Amino acid sequence: MKKFFYLSAALVLMGIALSCKKADDTSVIIYTSTEDFRTEHMQELLKEKFPNYNITVQVLSTGNHAAKLKAEGTQTEADIILNLETGYLEGLQDVLADLSSYDLSEFLPELVPASKRFLPWDKSSGAIVISRAKLESLGLPIPASYQDLLNPIYKELISMPNPKTSGTGYMFLISLINAWGEDAAFAYFDNLAENILQFTTSGSGPVNALIQGEVAIGLGMTLTAINAINTRGVSLELLFFAEGAPSITTGFGIIKGKDARPVVREVFEFAMTKLVKDDKELYCPEPIMVNQSNNIANYPRNIPYAEMAGVYDLALKERLLERWNY
Repeated sequence: MKKFFYLSAALVLMGIALSCKKADDTSVIIYTSTEDFRTEHMQELLKEKFPNYNITVQVLSTGNHAAKLKAEGTQTEADIILNLETGYLEGLQDVLADLSSYDLSEFLPELVPASKRFLPWDKSSGAIVISRAKLESLGLPIPASYQDLLNPIYKELISMPNPKTSGTGYMFLISLINAWGEDAAFAYFDNLAENILQFTTSGSGPVNALIQGEVAIGLGMTLTAINAINTRGVSLELLFFAEGAPSITTGFGIIKGKDARPVVREVFEFAMTKLVKDDKELYCPEPIMVNQSNNIANYPRNIPYAEMAGVYDLALKERLLERWNY
C-alpha cells in the first residue's frame, strides 16, 4: 500500500511537471500556403524576432491545408494558420479563435468577416504570363485573348494550375464561368487541355515552367511572375485579357483554444503588425489594408479585376471540381 502511495505521488508530480513544461513551452507551429520565397522571408523575420522560440513553419498546398484543418479541427497541431483561401476559412470558422480583442483598424473592413475569426492576408491576381523570347524563337504570335490560346500552334506550350489542387487554377475557372457561363467555360478548358503541357499542382507551377523554358505561356500568379522578374532577372510579360484578371483573397488566424497560450498570441501579434505588412511591401501589394501603397517595381497598377462572384462558395466549388476532368 505504501509503495502504491509513493508511486501515485510520483505520477502526480510527473503530471504537474509535464503540465508546467507545456504551459511554459515556447514552441509555435504555423501552417502556411505561401510561396517559397515569401515563406523564407517570414522565417527569417520570426527567427530574428524570437531567437529563443521554437517556431515551425509548415508549408502545405491550399487543398491539403484546408483538408487537414477540416479533418483535425481544434485538435490540429497548428497554432496559427496563414495564407489560406477565404472560402476555406469561411467554412472553418468553428475551428478559429475570436480575434475581436485585437486592433483590426488597419485592415480593409470589407475584408474582415463579421465573425472576426480571421483577417485578410493577401489579395492576389492571376495573369497570362508569357515568354516573348520563346514565342518569337518559335515564330509564334503574342496571344491577345483566351480564344487565341486554343490555336494548335500553342500545343504543349501552355501551363495551367489544376483547379482541384490550386486556388490559382480555381480562380481562373470561376472567373471564366462568371464571364461566359458554366457550360461554355468547361467547354473552353476541355479545348485548352489540348494545348496544355501540364496542369500543375501549385499556383507557382506555370511560372516555374516558364523560367525553365518548358512552356511559352502560363496561367499564373501576378506576384510569382513579378518576383521572378525582379529577383532573378527573368524576361517575362503579363497580359490581362478582356475578361479581366481573376483574383482571390486569403486570410490568417489562430486555432481556437491555442489563443490561450501567451506565446501564440505574441507570435500572432507579430504576424499582424510585421509579417503581413512586410509581405505586402515586398511581394503582394494588392490592397487588403487601409492606405496601402504599391511600391514594387514592375508590379502592375490598376489591375482590371474579373468578376469573382461565387469564388468563396464552398458548395459551388465542390460541385464544379467534381465536373473538372484533369
